[in-house]
Amino acid sequence: MNDQPHLREIHLANTVDLSDEPDAFQAQTRGAFDFRYIAAAIRSNLLLIAAIILVSLAISIVSTLLDTPRYTAASTIQINDASDRVIGENDDSTQQAVNAFDVDRFLKTQTDVLKSRGLAQRVAQKLKLQGNPDFYKAMEVSPPDGEMSLEMQRNLVLTLLSSNLKVNLPRDSRIVTIQFESADPNLSATVANAFASEFIQSNLQRKFDSSSYARDFVANQLEEAKQRVETAERNLNEYARSTGLVRTESTVRRDGSASGDTGGSITAASLAQINEAANRAKSDRVVAEGRWRAINSGSLLASREVLANPTVNNLMTERAKVEAALEEDLARHLDDYPSVRQKRAQLDKINGELQAVAVSVRNSVRNEYLAAQSAEQALIQQLNMLKSETLQEQDKNVQYGLLKRDADTSRTLYDGLLKRYNELNATAGISSSNVSIIDLAERPQFPSSPNLFKNMAIALILGFGLAALTVFLKDQLDDAIRVPEDVEHKLRLPLLGVVPKATDGDPDGSLRDPKSPISEAYNSLRGALLYSTTAGLPHVMLVTSAQASEGKTTTSYATASGLARMGRRVVLVDADLRRPSIHRRVGYSNERGLTNLLTTQDPIESVMLPTSQESFFMIASGPVPPSPTELLSSTRMEEIVTELASKFDVVVIDSPPILGLADAPVLSALVDGVVFVVESDRGRRGSLKTALRRLRAMRPVLLGAVLTKFDPTRSGNRYSEYYGYQYYTYEHTDTKKG
Repeated sequence: MNDQPHLREIHLANTVDLSDEPDAFQAQTRGAFDFRYIAAAIRSNLLLIAAIILVSLAISIVSTLLDTPRYTAASTIQINDASDRVIGENDDSTQQAVNAFDVDRFLKTQTDVLKSRGLAQRVAQKLKLQGNPDFYKAMEVSPPDGEMSLEMQRNLVLTLLSSNLKVNLPRDSRIVTIQFESADPNLSATVANAFASEFIQSNLQRKFDSSSYARDFVANQLEEAKQRVETAERNLNEYARSTGLVRTESTVRRDGSASGDTGGSITAASLAQINEAANRAKSDRVVAEGRWRAINSGSLLASREVLANPTVNNLMTERAKVEAALEEDLARHLDDYPSVRQKRAQLDKINGELQAVAVSVRNSVRNEYLAAQSAEQALIQQLNMLKSETLQEQDKNVQYGLLKRDADTSRTLYDGLLKRYNELNATAGISSSNVSIIDLAERPQFPSSPNLFKNMAIALILGFGLAALTVFLKDQLDDAIRVPEDVEHKLRLPLLGVVPKATDGDPDGSLRDPKSPISEAYNSLRGALLYSTTAGLPHVMLVTSAQASEGKTTTSYATASGLARMGRRVVLVDADLRRPSIHRRVGYSNERGLTNLLTTQDPIESVMLPTSQESFFMIASGPVPPSPTELLSSTRMEEIVTELASKFDVVVIDSPPILGLADAPVLSALVDGVVFVVESDRGRRGSLKTALRRLRAMRPVLLGAVLTKFDPTRSGNRYSEYYGYQYYTYEHTDTKKG
């Protein structure tokens, strides 16, 4: 310990600094929910929790017994997406079409209509509830007096109906349940059924009103459309008459189908026909010209037209036979032979006939060609004339087309409106509802409220909630440490040890008994201090508390004594220069002590007090000085601490309380670690956290807290077993039994 500042720097570097990061230790010692602390808080406030719950249950029972029985009647209806068809398969006039993707919104809208003020007014009028004394009695309200206006009476009835009506629509169903609650079971059933029936009636009435409005609207539109059609057609006819346009009903194609134009002029129709005829004539002329060129370009008898003639074929066949017979005669006879001459004459005759027929065929082809050419020229001349007339007529057709389209549009609109008007007239007064009644409400046999078990369950839940809130607020507003878990939760300090309360009121006597719970508790504290830092046991420790009489002096003495029994050289310094008490424990006077060392340069050995333990020494406080804080904050005090640390293994300093004094915070800056002593179950009112804030302002090394004067029997002796306070008692009992 020759280099005390260096050791403190090492200790600071390896210890969580709770003054800078108070949440660091909290995050290391407990998770998001510290169930041990919650259980401890419940145990410490068990009577309060039980009282709150019992009071809640008692209130629920009394209120249930005093409450008037109320009866709930329910009727069910089915709401479909669209109403049934009435007129025909293709009629949609009575159908309320609903988008398949909007069914949920549609059903929600229907339930809102069920809860609407308008439907409640229909029910009130149907059942004549306004001014009905039985209704007011069933609703547990006083009948209106004569001073209440009719409007106020009506509002009262509607409010009572709406406030006691419940409409329930399941998530995956179209069955809606209508419930009404009152003190009269008959009235509950009557009102529930009235809401169902009036909902259907109002639905039908809305459809009828909508259909009536639609008929009136369509009738007005139909009259206007009729006038527009008449005007448009009259203008069209007048324009055609003034321009001399003659229109046909339709233009027919060659295949007999209509052209799609609703009508055309005669000139245009004639032009189309002449153009088609001219095309055909041109085609015929080209064919005829080809035939003529073919027959006129080569040998006449080699032409296809000639060869295709049946007469030519017969003559050529006959000629072939004559030529064959002639060849046979020439083979047997001379040229002058009569049969040869006869056959030659016959052959010449056949050739002449062939030539005459071929010429006739050629002339026929030529005539056809000339006729086709003449017809083509005539049609082309007529076509050119019609083209000129058609071009002159096109300008007139533009305006005629505009007028005709206007007339056609007006006619189409008029026809559509007329059809819709006829449909509305056919379905007027015929409509079906998309709502149907499934079950009518019956008179309930048993009251629905008050429900004792339900009220008790609610009261139990509320009681638990109120108890939890009370315990939470109590825990947040009170920093008193009642159970060991409070140390880590409220102070954010590690728990070094728990010292039980002395049963005989003499903690010093219990310390002399090595088997007492107090001795065992301080032995446990000693073990915790041995591993309180990464460097092991701190060489210089300060023991302090928030207020006086919390057990810090006893803790200082017991800690120093316990470490001395381990063979360590320990010195206990009484730095409480205002109310010294350590010298009394060993029977010494307080004539000399720490005050003498601070005011003089006397050696430390001059004030050293031996104890019954060989390695345990004490330094009393000495005479009470006029200004203890100035002495403890002097450089002489730092020199004394450094010298003691070099001569002893452990230096334990007993300091004054923190609140109201500056001594303990000043001393905390000179030591390697601070042990904070907290008295169990002591009223604080914020003083404990205030003391810790003052101490942390000096940036000390807080080793942890020691909970003193803890009574384990306050929680059903659970803590005595947990901390082993009854171990020797159990052993003694077992020994007796043995």
